[in-house]
Amino acid sequence: MALPKLVVGITQGDSNGIGYEVIIKSLADERSLDSFTPVVYGSSKLMGFYRKTLHNIDSMDINVIGSAKDAKQRKVNLVNCLPDSIYAEPGQSTPESAKNAITALQAAVKDLKDGLIDVLVTAPINKRAMNAEGFANTGHTEYLQKEFGADDVTMIMVSDQLKVGVVTGHIPLRDVPKAISKDSIVRKLKIMKESLMRDFGITDPKIAVLGLNPHCGDGGLLGDEEQGIILPAVKEAQAQGVQAFGPYSPDGFFGLGNYSRFDATLAMYHDQGLAPFKAIAFADGVNFTAGLPVVRTSPDHGTAYEMAGRDEADPRSMMSAIYTAIDIFRRRLQYDTLMEGRLKEE
Repeated sequence: MALPKLVVGITQGDSNGIGYEVIIKSLADERSLDSFTPVVYGSSKLMGFYRKTLHNIDSMDINVIGSAKDAKQRKVNLVNCLPDSIYAEPGQSTPESAKNAITALQAAVKDLKDGLIDVLVTAPINKRAMNAEGFANTGHTEYLQKEFGADDVTMIMVSDQLKVGVVTGHIPLRDVPKAISKDSIVRKLKIMKESLMRDFGITDPKIAVLGLNPHCGDGGLLGDEEQGIILPAVKEAQAQGVQAFGPYSPDGFFGLGNYSRFDATLAMYHDQGLAPFKAIAFADGVNFTAGLPVVRTSPDHGTAYEMAGRDEADPRSMMSAIYTAIDIFRRRLQYDTLMEGRLKEE
């Protein structure tokens, strides 16, 4: 029995970055339209501009619509939600490109809330530029948490090789130690466990927990967060039914490939987890927001202004983000159906 096609909403991101390029390249093969129905939120004018910068894509059948409810199967649908006066400045961070990113994201989130799209895939944004234009969030993750009223969320970087979550997200490094607590670590571990089971089909997942300080504090010589906060959090999570282990020193943990012994890893801060993840799985890595009532993914790279408009961007991470979102949506349906059946049996 053929699975129903999902409607995948895709935001343009920063219009002067590589967002349009990786979107167009990801949707260029018409065979992909057999699997899902794409709805891009942005500008038909910009879509046309960036398509002309790509040497191996002569044409693309774009269905320009005013709303996702008018999307057609086997078409690349585009919700024209930006002003006609828009123009591209590849490689430049401008107030206009930031405003356009905000507008496209807001339009897609509205349609996601209204059930007009099934999942959301977000192209890269310039957080600083958007913040300057009134976007009072440090990234997609924080914005979507507020929009969908989630108590807590966790950024999980996903690839075939490993999955890495973080306790603290987009905050300055100087603020990390005071943002880490026993309760916050336990919350993140519980979110990760639930997501690994519901979204990735992993039964009773094993999660490694990293330390904060070099050599896990070296017995207190280099810091005491491991003994005072992280280890008690691991023990508390275990008491609450989470298979958590650690803390582990990050350098040896990744350098020796120990991550392969676990279903996922929880890092204490952004770069502690994302730097090794991108070193191992940059080409096809995906950023997934666990804990939301909806499915949202994105490529694991940024706007890459330095290659915008030059036909140099690799679309594999965007393609992985699209198909990961679809897989997660379907696994959730299967998991929730299974849980409902068990409840009825009881």
